Formats: sequence, C-alpha cells, structure tokens
Amino acid sequence: MVPVIALVGRPNVGKSTLFNRLTKTRDALVANFPGLTRDRKYGEAQFDDRHYIVIDTGGITGEEEGIDAEMAAQSMLAIDEADAVLFLLDSRAGLTTTDHVLAKHLRKIEKPIFYVANKIDGVNPDVAMADFYSLGVKKVHPTTATDGKGVRQLLEDVFTHFPESEQEPEPDDGERGVKIAVVGRPNVGKSTLVNRMLGEDRVIVYDHPGTTRDTIYIDYEREGVKYTLIDTAGVRRRKNVREAVEKFSIVKALKAIDDTNIVILVLNAHEGIVDQDLHLLGHSIDAGRALVVAINKWDGLDADQKNRIKSELDRRLQFIDFAEIHFISALHGTGVGHLYESIDNAYRSSTDKLQTHKLTQILEAAVYDHAPPMINGRRIKLRYAHAGGFNPPIIVIHGNQTAKVPASYQRYLEKTFRRQLDLVGTPIRIEFKSGDNPYTDKQGDLTQKQFDRKRRIKRQAVKTAAKNADKKKPSR
Repeated sequence: MVPVIALVGRPNVGKSTLFNRLTKTRDALVANFPGLTRDRKYGEAQFDDRHYIVIDTGGITGEEEGIDAEMAAQSMLAIDEADAVLFLLDSRAGLTTTDHVLAKHLRKIEKPIFYVANKIDGVNPDVAMADFYSLGVKKVHPTTATDGKGVRQLLEDVFTHFPESEQEPEPDDGERGVKIAVVGRPNVGKSTLVNRMLGEDRVIVYDHPGTTRDTIYIDYEREGVKYTLIDTAGVRRRKNVREAVEKFSIVKALKAIDDTNIVILVLNAHEGIVDQDLHLLGHSIDAGRALVVAINKWDGLDADQKNRIKSELDRRLQFIDFAEIHFISALHGTGVGHLYESIDNAYRSSTDKLQTHKLTQILEAAVYDHAPPMINGRRIKLRYAHAGGFNPPIIVIHGNQTAKVPASYQRYLEKTFRRQLDLVGTPIRIEFKSGDNPYTDKQGDLTQKQFDRKRRIKRQAVKTAAKNADKKKPSR
C-alpha cells in the first residue's frame, strides 16, 4: 500500500510549511500565527519514484479546551491513520513541556517516529539538537522546511521503513472525482453538512463562526461514483474581515469555486437570504459553475416561517431558476441524501457533449416559433449553432447582425436550449458570431450603410456592363 505519513507537533513549528514542501503545492495555509491549521489535510506526494500520502494536522498542546480539543482529536486521528509519524520540533524555541507530553504519547504507539528539528537555519545545529536528544531518541533530523534543507535526507530515512516491494504503484487517472465545493457565510452549517455527506466526523464542527480556515479537499466514493468534497471557509462581507488569516481563507474559498464542478451554496433558514449570499451566488454564476442551493436548519422552523422563506426565495432567486433548491437539516440528516440527485444531474448537464445537428435543429425551431426582431428594417438572421465548450455549456450561434440580438431574445434562446436539452443545475453561455463581411479594408469592417452602398454600386456596374454588351452585338 502507499505509505501514509502524518506531521504532528505543537502549534507553529512549521508543519504546514513542510506539508507544502513535500506535496510541492501551496494547499496548506502558512502564516506566523499559531493554530492556523485546524482540520487534518491530506496531500499526495512523491519522493523519487515513490508515491505516498502526507497528512497535515493542527498543533497539539495537551491543554486543549473547546475548539482546540476538537483540533487535537483530529491530530490524534491522523496519527492512528498514519504508517509513520514526523514529530516536528522548533530548533529556535528549544524543547518545551508540550514537546515532552507529545513525545510521551508517541512512544506508546507502535509506528516509526521520526524526530525533526525544524527551523535549523540561523542557529548552531549541535547546540540546538543537543536539547532534543534528552528525549532519549537515537536520531534527530535537522531541517528547514521553508527552503527544503535536510528534507531529502529525512525522506531517505523514512522510506527505509517502506521497501518498494510493499508499495503498489498508485493509479494516476489524471483527475479527481466530481468536485463539490460547499460554500456559504460563516456558521451556516457547511462543515456539519460535509460530515453528514461523508458519514463521518471528517472536519471540525463547533458552534463558533470561522471554525474552518483552510480549504479542505476530501476524496471519497459513493455507490461506485468518485467525488471530491471541498469544505471552505465562511465568506463574510469585506468590511467585517479583520484578521489577515481570514482574508487568505476567503481567497482560497473563492478559488475553490473556480476549481470545482458543482457549488453547494448553504443558506441559514433562520436568517433568510442576505446580500452576502447573493454575492456568492453571483461569483458562482460568473465562474460558470453548476449550482445546488441547500437551505439548512429547516427543521427548526414553524409553518409560517417556512412559507415566508419560500416566498422570499421565489422573489429573490428568480435569476437562478435553473438551480435545484433543497430544504435540509445537516445536523439530523433530513433531506441530505437528495442532494446527490441534484449533484449528479447538474454534473451531467454541465459536462454533456452537445451535438451540432441537435443544437442547429433546436435553433431553427426556436427561430420559426419566435423570429428575431427587425433592426433598421433588416431581419436578424441566425443560421446554425454548435458547442463551444462545457462546464458550463457554451453554445455558439452564427448568423448576421448577431451583435444586435436583444437581451430578451438571448434569454428566450437560453430557456429554449435548456428545456430541449434537459439541462438542469447549470448556467448556459450563448455566444454569437456574425458572418465575415466581404468588404473589408485595412481600417476594419465597413459600416452597414457603406456595405449597402458598395453592393448597389456593384449591381449597377453589372447591369451597365450587360447593357453595353447587348449594344455591341452585331445586328442580323
């Protein structure tokens, strides 16, 4: 099996920096701020031709209360899952009481433990590591995760415990499963929904806004279908963002929307729809992502409140009539299973390959039922359509005067294509292209008036030439 390696240690010793170094990514948030990592984060890594999985964890102090206790529990789960543990120590801070507590716990587990003296740059290695040898270990590995110093030697020692014969090559299909980003404002129940969809306590849930700070990618399989759930940080209004760490979290959440196939927008039924929800909707639609709306905490409302919320949804969400809306309780699981029906339908709709002949048939029927308007006495002509891309579906329509197609007619075409192609849960983008103008010069295309004048002159010249030819014919 592919080895799994967990990074553990007290807060701010460089675990996330080493995680990014090993995975050659910037997936883990890094800042000079203790307690930044809260959930366990998985990443794929490679050392020479050896594949392995690395787990980043939150810092452990041994004195956790409240949410810190949940963080420590996630770290302990990572230790249980791992085949080997890298115990990171801070060379500049030296050995602390917390390090002693963690070392005592790690001695009890029957797994290879590697003691890593990080941040070794700028200090005397012999003096710094002498303190750590008091833990009774045989070897301490000096490293600097920021520039990779000592990391290769560390991995060489780690992989001596995993002979190649025990490792199967990891399949590489080049892509993850159907990516689903769970987004919303803080404390609307995103992490609770993620855990409910997974069927396990995979991410931290705590009754406090801003619990999730990083963007967590979780691969899993359900009924033979591969999925990747993305738990994101809550996105608040810009004026309410104070900490720099939260700003980074929001940027990563918005990037997750761009990286996903489907967005599940979670709304709090007790608070209704607020402007920030509409901003997130707008960002998702601008990114062209398929969309599912989940109204969470629905079971705590009475009949009047439910009717009021539904009325508000009908009024304020008219512009996303293509999206399915679900009323759920992530805490109790009510309605969560039905989300997958909308997810699968939205993914199919956003990635289906559209055939040119089918699109052209739909366009011709739409034009026959409701022709485009006249512009300056001339009818807009739409000739044929073809697919221009997917996720979201892009339909390219060719014709004349397409730049003057009114927005109302564009919406008519969009709804017609959506209905005829049975596309649900995904926005559609329609692009228009006009035929080439045969009368062009170096200054660009001629105006319509100039074009018509040129055509009249040419026709008159043809007629004149015909008359002259008739006059020159010899009489019999």
